[in-house]
Amino acid sequence: MTESDLYELLGVGRDANDEELKRAYRRKAREFHPDTNDDPAAAERFKEISLAYEVLRDPERRARYDRYGHEGVFGAASGVGGDPFGGGLGDLFDAFFGGMGGAGAGRARRTGPVPGPDAELAVRLTFREAVFGVQRQVEVTTPVHCDTCEGTGARPGTSAARCSDCQGAGELRRVRQSILGQVITAVPCPRCQGTGQSIESPCTDCRGEGRRPETRTLTVDIPAGVDDGSTLRLAGHGPAGFRGGPNGALFVHLAVAPDDVFTRDATDLHATVHVPVTLAALGGSVPFATLDDSRDLSIPPGTQSGFVVPLRGLGVPRLRGRGRGDLFIHVQVDTPTGLDDRQRELLAELAAARGEELGEPPAPEGLFSRLRSALS
Repeated sequence: MTESDLYELLGVGRDANDEELKRAYRRKAREFHPDTNDDPAAAERFKEISLAYEVLRDPERRARYDRYGHEGVFGAASGVGGDPFGGGLGDLFDAFFGGMGGAGAGRARRTGPVPGPDAELAVRLTFREAVFGVQRQVEVTTPVHCDTCEGTGARPGTSAARCSDCQGAGELRRVRQSILGQVITAVPCPRCQGTGQSIESPCTDCRGEGRRPETRTLTVDIPAGVDDGSTLRLAGHGPAGFRGGPNGALFVHLAVAPDDVFTRDATDLHATVHVPVTLAALGGSVPFATLDDSRDLSIPPGTQSGFVVPLRGLGVPRLRGRGRGDLFIHVQVDTPTGLDDRQRELLAELAAARGEELGEPPAPEGLFSRLRSALS
């Protein structure tokens, strides 16, 4: 190979990301592939482009190239042996076909039991259950392994045989032509469902599936501190796989009901307490029930609306850490309404003692004024 700059071969800058490298390689490969280009030099150019892509798509080899140049990846100490493509040409075909192998590219065959699919269900929680955690009994109806055939799908006393369609490979391979030559794709064998084995004498209870539907009751441990929209993954509690395949996972989606008193902000809680204007002015205490206990909140004299009383460590437990958040209680001072004559006199005396000018109160609205307002 010549010592041409690998980035120039692909026509990309040195800051090109993986997707840009892949697009550039596809474009250049189509241009110089011997099947589409009659130029005698195209084959050699195609090899150089492929090797450039293979080096630059590998973060470690790309770093060595950026630091040491050609010697870093092609020299004696680079670790590159007789196969300049390292992982084989199959990796280059991935750039075109997203994981489909090319002719001669090695691929592991998928045989054996197929894992079961995942399942999901929704569980509703109260606000307190989400904060402190709870054990919840849930019913799920999913396929379970058949006890009669022990999940094999074969009638007791018989066994599965090698699939005659795929010869035990579990997949069928198809060859098609492309601009890069023959491309091999593999699909699960429809006869054996990818297991590589066929059932000649199926179990009468599960009809050869190795599983049957059953309603089960599960105990779900919901940890303290979960929030609305959280999802728990219970590995191995989902549907059983086909003919002895392992169980899938069960995803439990949590819906938390809102609370009448508390609102949540991550691990902190917020609540509002209403106090009369006299208590806010003179100071005192007001009872309040937290999620843990009941206590008297101290209200200092002259408290205004918006004053916050913090209670440390009375918030929501941290899911992935120690301790809890905090509880913040917001004070709302209520202005009195529906005063009688004596109460008005007392407030007027207080205003006079404080030198506060009240001005004239608004006159009661008469019938004529109300009619005019309604017609305007």
